[in-house]
Amino acid sequence: MNNLYSPAYVKKIFKKYNFRYKKKLGQNFLIDKNINEKIIEAASISKDDVVIEIGPGLGNLTQILCENAKKVISIEIDEEFKQIHEDILHYDNLEIIYDDFMKVDLNKILEPFNKEEVKVVANLPYYITTPIIMKLLEEKYPVNKIVVMIQKEVAERFASPPGNKDYGAITLAINYYTETHYAFTVPPSVFVPRPKVSSAVVVFDVLDKPKYRVYSEEVLFNVIKGAFAKRRKTFVNSLSSTFPEYDKDSIVKTLEHFDLNKSIRGEKLSLEEFVKISNYLMEMIH
Repeated sequence: MNNLYSPAYVKKIFKKYNFRYKKKLGQNFLIDKNINEKIIEAASISKDDVVIEIGPGLGNLTQILCENAKKVISIEIDEEFKQIHEDILHYDNLEIIYDDFMKVDLNKILEPFNKEEVKVVANLPYYITTPIIMKLLEEKYPVNKIVVMIQKEVAERFASPPGNKDYGAITLAINYYTETHYAFTVPPSVFVPRPKVSSAVVVFDVLDKPKYRVYSEEVLFNVIKGAFAKRRKTFVNSLSSTFPEYDKDSIVKTLEHFDLNKSIRGEKLSLEEFVKISNYLMEMIH
């Protein structure tokens, strides 16, 4: 294993290959082995697992993944790493694909592993965290667990309970597809270059099927989106002004049917309540 946890060694590598950090790609490299080992533990990586790693960077986490998993497929957008990877990452169970994760066909990549336990483990760039997570969930890839390091503020939003200031549409979308928990906080001091904010590791256990019976996912997510479109307004006013097809009378009747206050705001409603409301609205209007 290369000593990618030594700032001096990392600096030497970058100098040798004339590598420059690309701020637009959110390149901050973790140089703390203990944190990576905690990520492996949070993901429960074993020799039965196929792991998709998004943005391996220098390969700090990649090395530990290769030593613990059956197969590691790393997807890296920055081809400038190619020569570095060829020189320092020598693992028979590693495959590196140089492409934009948002454009790759993950089903095709995972085709040979249709009976394997597949996990996604990554230190994600802050600027594209939510699109990556939602791609993994909405496309319903055969992934069992997602363990990612992301900006702490975003992690708190993903794992927020109803009523919290961080609770929003993205929280509900993620909770629809997964069981989510905030694993641990990571300080800026363990990265090169050092980011301005703290990070956190979040674990998403992907559900085989949604927790609740939903008549229409489209209607459910429209209701959720409408509820948070104007956060300062009540659920009734925010939803009716965002989606006029849901008139105020119908929304009020729906809330009354479930003994919910007509002045309630979206942030106070649980996922189960959103499901009940959307199902009932669909019956009334459609």
